[in-house]
Amino acid sequence: MDAPLLVTFLVVVPVAVVVALLVASASAAAPRAFFVFGDSLVDNGNNNYLMTTARADAPPYGIDFPTHMPTGRFSNGLNIPDIISEHLGSQPALPYLSPDLRGDQLLVGANFASAGVGILNDTGIQFVNIIRIGQQLQNFQDYQQRLAEFVGEDAARQVVNNALVLITLGGNDFVNNYYLVPFSVRSRQFAIQDYVPYLISEYRKILTRLYELGARRVVVTGTGMIGCVPAELAMHSIDGECARDLTEAADLFNPQLVQMLSQLNADIGGDVFIAANTNRVSFDFMFNPQDYGFVTSKVACCGQGPYNGIGLCTPASNVCPNRDVYAYWDAFHPTERANRIIVGQFMHGSTDHITPMNISTILAMDNTQQGLGLPAAAAASLHPISPWLADVHP
Repeated sequence: MDAPLLVTFLVVVPVAVVVALLVASASAAAPRAFFVFGDSLVDNGNNNYLMTTARADAPPYGIDFPTHMPTGRFSNGLNIPDIISEHLGSQPALPYLSPDLRGDQLLVGANFASAGVGILNDTGIQFVNIIRIGQQLQNFQDYQQRLAEFVGEDAARQVVNNALVLITLGGNDFVNNYYLVPFSVRSRQFAIQDYVPYLISEYRKILTRLYELGARRVVVTGTGMIGCVPAELAMHSIDGECARDLTEAADLFNPQLVQMLSQLNADIGGDVFIAANTNRVSFDFMFNPQDYGFVTSKVACCGQGPYNGIGLCTPASNVCPNRDVYAYWDAFHPTERANRIIVGQFMHGSTDHITPMNISTILAMDNTQQGLGLPAAAAASLHPISPWLADVHP
């Protein structure tokens, strides 16, 4: 074999091997643990165990869940964490407060989210007893102690380092704090242009603590189109236009969140934090609902009043017969079908929807690194090696 052919062979074979390893390991790897933090968009039922008004434990919530019973999810069926768990090949992580979270269930992960919370401790005070984000992080630390007692400290650390983490915060800091009432405490303390950087700085502290607790792959969602949800249309819209103040707030918050995550990754030296652009995903079906099979993206399926956006979803509410053609289930929360569209973009979307890479790329990269025997934390310091990696799905 002459020299040029030998060089070509030595270059091509490793690339082919890497591609094969990515595909094989991504499809064959065991499900990883999944941890969830945040608010009602991702709460799987923790608030069922609390004395709070922020709860979804009565019909018609859960009408399309496999059991057709309410579970505490603010959805007609599955929510965003449930659908991500499907993609991971695992069962949904149980609420942290569930008495069933023990033994082998600890290896699946845990959902620490609580409806009503925000970045700030004074967000959602009207809901009384909710698990604020500082306590969610403390619960995560307590969970790790329980896990270590079950599998040992080294194995517990590996479970946490290898896990996928989802955190969803921010919307309530506007809807249920700054803009909750005219002349709220926070609106008198800050102009909105100053409030947003304050939120971002506090959020950075939360994410830094999450990293200190062992999280190495964290999907951070921005706020959705909070000015366009049925509740805001019902209260503030005359002609169906989105509420201007909340829309401007989201437009300020989301770019600053992405910038903060990028800087945090640079400080850490790896792609630990992944920015999911919920606003862009929501925009796609909010303003082009028919393209996604929805008959409306403004009227909630369950509720009363204009846009079915007044009050709570209760057994006495109007309930649409076909939830699949509605983008919103209640005054604030998407239907299961809308959640599936959102998660689909998180899993396979372009950098317009999730950056610096989508979840499928993360899973493929991490599974390959673990298959090659590298430490779990090492994968978080690696950047995508070329554009074709984005097409590799687990």
